[in-house]
Amino acid sequence: MKAYILLILTTIFYAGNLIVGKPVTQEIPPITLAFIRHIIAVIVILPFGYSEWKRNKELWKKEWKAVLSLSLTGLVLFNVLVYLALNHTTTINAGIVEASTPIFTLLIAFLLFKETFTRKQLIGVFLSLFGVFFVITKGSLEVIMNLEINGGDFIMMLAMITWAFYSIFIKQHTWKFPTYGVLLVMFVVANIVFIPLMGLEFNQFSSIQWSGEIIAGLFYLGIFPSVIALICYNTAVREIGPSRASVFLNLIPVFTMIGAVVFLGEQLTIIQFVGSVFVITGVLITNRTSRRVQEEN
Repeated sequence: MKAYILLILTTIFYAGNLIVGKPVTQEIPPITLAFIRHIIAVIVILPFGYSEWKRNKELWKKEWKAVLSLSLTGLVLFNVLVYLALNHTTTINAGIVEASTPIFTLLIAFLLFKETFTRKQLIGVFLSLFGVFFVITKGSLEVIMNLEINGGDFIMMLAMITWAFYSIFIKQHTWKFPTYGVLLVMFVVANIVFIPLMGLEFNQFSSIQWSGEIIAGLFYLGIFPSVIALICYNTAVREIGPSRASVFLNLIPVFTMIGAVVFLGEQLTIIQFVGSVFVITGVLITNRTSRRVQEEN
């Protein structure tokens, strides 16, 4: 029960990244927002990760390529793309596209690492991608023919592809690192990368209105989805395993829809609802098939 509660909290916090991030991105440009978020994350994780960082200095030097890959994909590119997407699409759409991440991970593993599909996995991939395509095109052939696809939805899809690469790198490398120490190092590396990139948004700094709501939103983004969600998820994975835990991430679009309607006043359309059903169904089929294959091996 403890693991399930932690997983539900994880999905709520990740959904909150989109719900809280939507109004904050209207005020703070994406690179600056991601930088401030990870400054806060460094402060939060420092008491937990400092000793692990100190004891493993040679490990960080030896595995610098792995750490850099994790930081660039999972923290820098992913977050900048998500916050940029939220400037151009609805929170509900972003949540639906985010649910398709396991499908993109499977496709990339197939293309780059020659992992094979089962028939059921192919069905799951098709259903999820159809759901994403249905939402992005608003279920309209006219949108497809006139190339009127929302740029924010496309950027969000790029963010999910980036996160898929991050997921593959996690599988390949994180077993080498202590849990909190690697988070601390990744956050620091990401912030070093963000510093020169912030020059692209220098002319927008003076227009930021630092209201109480914006500052509170920044603290939420820096603490809950950045640190606490990861700790909850890692703890739950140790209790019930990664396959069972990953299924709970399908709740992200559900909580995102609820939060977007309640807190942001967005309207849930039938197209979004139908698309999310296809996405979640496809991911469930794929995950269940993947779990059976792993158990047989």
